[in-house]
Amino acid sequence: MDTSYPREEQPPPKRGQPPAAPAPRDHLVWAIFNTLYMNFCCLGFVALAFAVKARDRKVSGDVEAARHFSSKARCYNALATAGSVVLPLLLGALIVTGVIHLSKLAQESVGFFTYQFSGTDDEDQ
Repeated sequence: MDTSYPREEQPPPKRGQPPAAPAPRDHLVWAIFNTLYMNFCCLGFVALAFAVKARDRKVSGDVEAARHFSSKARCYNALATAGSVVLPLLLGALIVTGVIHLSKLAQESVGFFTYQFSGTDDEDQ
């Protein structure tokens, strides 16, 4: 009794030229990070939508559409990251300069709000 499985003869895989361009990146992890942690003006969510579209197109085999959506996802991710990093730094700088300006203004106006009592009444004479 022969218990071996039937073997199928498969030709060796053909070695052709490699694809001209690598598959486009979908930037999905970056978009998820922007959506969850740094969602400035909902740009992280828009980037996530384009990243998912890019991944769907890449899986379906439409490389040009995947490259287009990947480019948009990268752009929105960069905008969301820049907006979420630059705006808090700008706000912090404005707060620091405002505090410095107010402290200088308070030091200059101390003489205006203080009244010094003197021992002689030169003004009354």
